[in-house]
Amino acid sequence: MASRELDLHGALAGLGISFTVHEHEAVFTVAESDDLHRRIAGAHTKNLFLKDEAGVFFLVTIPAEARANLKALPAVLGSRRLSFGKADDMERLLGITPGSVTPLAAFNDTARAVTVALDAGLAGAEAVNVHPLRNTATVGMSGPDLVRALIAWGHAPIIARIPVLEDK
Repeated sequence: MASRELDLHGALAGLGISFTVHEHEAVFTVAESDDLHRRIAGAHTKNLFLKDEAGVFFLVTIPAEARANLKALPAVLGSRRLSFGKADDMERLLGITPGSVTPLAAFNDTARAVTVALDAGLAGAEAVNVHPLRNTATVGMSGPDLVRALIAWGHAPIIARIPVLEDK
């Protein structure tokens, strides 16, 4: 476990946040995570690192099974047209690489360059599972505790019903 992750665990504990850590093989996609989702109770997440045409970065967290409606999302974020952010921007701003995207990466964003948006259902969930800055583990905590951590780190999230595409 890297020292930055130990710092993250310490920060969560320092806020009085109870969390569990589940170690597992590396996962890079939601499809690869399906087995984990069956074994680890609680809501699971999908995270999008986005940039708008004004150069504002967003980290959007939605339920794992959802598909974000990228055409409707800008209105929720108070933004304009969105595109996916580049891997080097993600690493520079959040200290993570693709496949390890997590709202907990806000811990690394001391410049507060990235706006975090969290689906309202996840924000209120009894248990939410996210990566702990790497894709070889899953951290579980309550949605309200996740929100509390983000606020403590200067990243009060946009909490909204993130628009999703309906299955056909």
